[in-house]
Amino acid sequence: MNFDDAVRLTEILLGFAFAQQSIEHFKSFPNEQRLFIPRFVLAVLLMIGFQTAWVAGLLFLSGLAMLHRFQGPYNGGSDRMSLLVLFCLCLVYLAPTQRWQEIAFGYLALQLVFSYFFSGWVKIVNPEWRSGRALCDVFQFSVYPASESLRQWSKSPRVLFVMAWGVMVFELIFPLLLLSRISLVIALIVAAGFHFANACLFGLNRFFWIWISAYPSILWFQLRFITAN
Repeated sequence: MNFDDAVRLTEILLGFAFAQQSIEHFKSFPNEQRLFIPRFVLAVLLMIGFQTAWVAGLLFLSGLAMLHRFQGPYNGGSDRMSLLVLFCLCLVYLAPTQRWQEIAFGYLALQLVFSYFFSGWVKIVNPEWRSGRALCDVFQFSVYPASESLRQWSKSPRVLFVMAWGVMVFELIFPLLLLSRISLVIALIVAAGFHFANACLFGLNRFFWIWISAYPSILWFQLRFITAN
């Protein structure tokens, strides 16, 4: 994947993610509609590639307006990742040379790697995650919409112990998977599956598309700086 294709694919995936999020607010309060209906239009323009530099800049400003409206990122990590991807895209558009464009896009790739690694680090230093108790609590007491059959998983501590360690080990070794193209592709498929499962089981659908939108950057980064060397 070359640089231009990676940037274009990021624009398309990010635009789709924003369009999906915006539709959820079409029947919301009027002050929210004034934020999300224009955001939907901008998202479509980003997907079709119309004046992407200006559109990304306006989407970034709209993201800042949302922070003010909801007094912070109301969807937590997904909103922060959204602003990060937009910020890096804006830097790509503003960069005076190809080298600086690659540095801006490479920064997004590194942040994606660190997002997985630090997530694993935070978990493994927590004794409740190491014992599997934290994952039991997620299934038993989660405030997210979950069926009663799903909550029954909390009664299988051994299974959740293995699952917890599987998640932690995967996230911690994620940076090492950059060393091979095959291992990176498999890792991204596994990570996407993890986000998709969270979307289906707990309704965390925003995380899925936002993290997916950053994947082209790491696929390009691995070819440009690691495999090439």
